Amino acid sequence: MDFEIIGEITNIEIIAVGNSIRELERLRKVYGSSRWRKLKGIATISLNDGTVCEAELHWYEAHGIGKKEIKIKYILD
Repeated sequence: MDFEIIGEITNIEIIAVGNSIRELERLRKVYGSSRWRKLKGIATISLNDGTVCEAELHWYEAHGIGKKEIKIKYILD
């Protein structure tokens, strides 16, 4: 499902850091070695069909690399 984030992500929480991340080895192989964190937050998104809604997003983030693999976990509206 493709989507676009409208505005900013709020209520950001850390889910996992470092070795607690199941995908850590793959992330380091694909994007590079750094201090990886898995985070979640709430944002307003626009889906491909034009629907605008609130959703909980999950993503991985590392210093110097940025946000990667943002995905919709739940649609809240």
